[in-house]
Amino acid sequence: MTKQDPAGSNKGNPTPDSVSTNSRPATGHALRWLVVTVMLAAAVAGYVYWRGGSTGPAAVAAGGGKSGAGGAGAGVPVVAVTAKAEEMLVYLSGLGNITAYNAVTLQARVSGELISVNYQEGQNVHKGDVLCKIDPRPFQAQLTQFQGAQDRDQALLDNAKLQLQRYQDAKEAIPEQTIDTQKALVLQDEGNVKTDQGQVEAAKLNLDYCVITAPFDGRVGLRIVDEGTIIAANTNLVTVAQLQPISAVFNLPEDDIPLVQEKLAGGQKLTATAYNRDFSKKLAEGELLALDNQMSSSGTLQLKAVFANSDNLLFPGQFVNVRLLLETDHAAVVIPNAAIQIGPQSSFVYVVKPDKTVEQRTVVPTPTAVDTQTLVAGHTEGELVSIQSGLAAGELVVTEGFDKLQQGGKVTVTQPDGAKPKTTTK
Repeated sequence: MTKQDPAGSNKGNPTPDSVSTNSRPATGHALRWLVVTVMLAAAVAGYVYWRGGSTGPAAVAAGGGKSGAGGAGAGVPVVAVTAKAEEMLVYLSGLGNITAYNAVTLQARVSGELISVNYQEGQNVHKGDVLCKIDPRPFQAQLTQFQGAQDRDQALLDNAKLQLQRYQDAKEAIPEQTIDTQKALVLQDEGNVKTDQGQVEAAKLNLDYCVITAPFDGRVGLRIVDEGTIIAANTNLVTVAQLQPISAVFNLPEDDIPLVQEKLAGGQKLTATAYNRDFSKKLAEGELLALDNQMSSSGTLQLKAVFANSDNLLFPGQFVNVRLLLETDHAAVVIPNAAIQIGPQSSFVYVVKPDKTVEQRTVVPTPTAVDTQTLVAGHTEGELVSIQSGLAAGELVVTEGFDKLQQGGKVTVTQPDGAKPKTTTK
């Protein structure tokens, strides 16, 4: 039996413990690389998930398909209308105030008791209608007194004239001084008669003042005093305003006045139209009557227009918008105000070309007039503006969707040729 060496018996056949001890470092290194790889994979997967899978092949394919279907190449949606060649009414507009064509507050011209009020409040009256009466009896008595004094002085005058005639017939026997005295007496009596005549006429006038009549056709206001009131001279009794016709006083900027004067100098009658505050209702139509004789400190001039007011829609004190028809442009290129864009140096529009791209084009609105109800210079009517240059009839202009438009950019016209823009009712 062979004896084994204790120190070298295991040199050729390592024990399990020796094998396990030598392989431990290699196994830990591999495990660490495995953990790092798993963590990186998890991070990439999380990023892809957070991005919605847009980096994956399927997402790329989907994106490419969308682009190929026209999604990425689709134009900016806009609303556009066609520029039209049509008749355009050119207005000047100003804020105005309705005033009575004639208006008066009737006052008592004599003192006394108001014995009758012969009208209903708000009643239409005619020239000469009796509105109020003041007690005439004191003035009738005074008239009688003055007439009596006149008759007395007239008799004295007649007698003095007869006496003078006698003295002149017998002038050889009558001293010249007596004749001169009689002539002076005749003149004195003539003066007394004239004084009496004046007093009689004044008393008759006071009698006339006791009856208050309408000075013109119009409408009376609310009652100021009642029957039985003891009134003094200059007491207000009733107001009368002429409403048919009626007038409106309105303002225009000083820059527009030469345009008006030019038309008037040529003999043209300018039509004036009254609208309510927001131009939603036409109230009356008339014509320009007159221009004031001086500018106000604000650089405006007052003008006066007159309206028949047959339907009584206008009342004194009412605020209205007055539009003065200056001229008619029979071949204007017309687009909505909404299409005009205001740039730092000029106005421009976006024109949709046949290839569905847009062109930013400078335009010049017709500069003859300015409608004060809009912010765009040019001939205006309601929501329309006429263009002097830069645009031709038939071209398509954008009215909505300007935010993302660029020169040469693609657009999609969602309303290729919309309904005609709303215009103010004539």
